[in-house]
Amino acid sequence: MVPDKDIPNNPVIPDPWHGLRAFTQARIALGRTGVSVPLSESLRFKLAHAHARDAVFTVLETEKLQEQLIRLNQSVFLLHSRAQDKETYLQRPDLGRKLNEASVQLLTGASGMVYDLVIVAADGLSAEAINRHFVPLLEILLPQLKAAGISTSPINLVSQGRVAIADEIGYLLKGSMSLILIGERPGLTSPDSMGAYLTYRPKQGLTDESRNCISNIRTAGLGYEAAAAKILYLIRESLRLQLSGVQLKDNTGLLS
Repeated sequence: MVPDKDIPNNPVIPDPWHGLRAFTQARIALGRTGVSVPLSESLRFKLAHAHARDAVFTVLETEKLQEQLIRLNQSVFLLHSRAQDKETYLQRPDLGRKLNEASVQLLTGASGMVYDLVIVAADGLSAEAINRHFVPLLEILLPQLKAAGISTSPINLVSQGRVAIADEIGYLLKGSMSLILIGERPGLTSPDSMGAYLTYRPKQGLTDESRNCISNIRTAGLGYEAAAAKILYLIRESLRLQLSGVQLKDNTGLLS
């Protein structure tokens, strides 16, 4: 069979923005084949979608994280939300915002001290984010907090927890502030993105305007050094001004 000379060897028509792909993992400048997405990009999309779905069902590696934190001379509380299983957790976000009774009793019995900062880690919608990035970030942040004279609580590892669960934990441990590191909703190019939420005077019933958020903490996003600097700045400003959320502004300037 003689090939048609009008059919190019490479039927994919490149996008004029293709050079911008060197600067981002976002799905831009995919090119086209006729009116369709090229097969290679279609397969990459399916793979990214599979990674995102898998991230939602990953499990917090509590034993491994606890061992790593002990090596950092950190005490650890293992806690659980009121969502008893993953299916319930995904269908009932409200249960992920509250501690179960056993966790409440554990923290109530350990609330003898007062802390500047209560540190929490929760799986959220990507436990893989915490499994990968939580301890490396703490290795940078904890010495900076100590140097700044900011006292910290034992680390609270929460299974099947949402952002607001840090309000209850911070209140029970008598913290001036709470910091929760949590797995964010997976994106098609970022299934392991970790977010940080800070709240001054945490207590149950607070809503999102009371918190400050730092997003996309991961090796391919906001790096550990930059994230630690942002977190430390907001903690110091929050304690100084005695507020957080929409009233607290990040004035550190653009990241380099």
